[in-house]
Amino acid sequence: MKKIINGKMYDTETAAFVGSDEYSNPRDFHYCYEALYRKKSGEYFIYGEGGPLSKYRKSIDNHAWSGGESIIPMDIDLAREWAEEHLAADDYLDEFGEPEE
Repeated sequence: MKKIINGKMYDTETAAFVGSDEYSNPRDFHYCYEALYRKKSGEYFIYGEGGPLSKYRKSIDNHAWSGGESIIPMDIDLAREWAEEHLAADDYLDEFGEPEE
């Protein structure tokens, strides 16, 4: 997915994939998939998609929803927070290094 946000390009094809997390399966209305990416500039973003009852839903009519997708820019602190919650420890360490004790 490619999207321009605040004059900046975010592209899942050219950014480095860091890791992902998924809830349920694509046929579930609550389905949610999120992937963390790092741009060449060092900026992070989340690509997310989900079903009609997920946070990625899109309104298609009065009181009618469909699944959708989005890109969410993140600063490094938010990216680390997301990674702590959603990635395995080794994946986190590969991207962000050892945290303080």
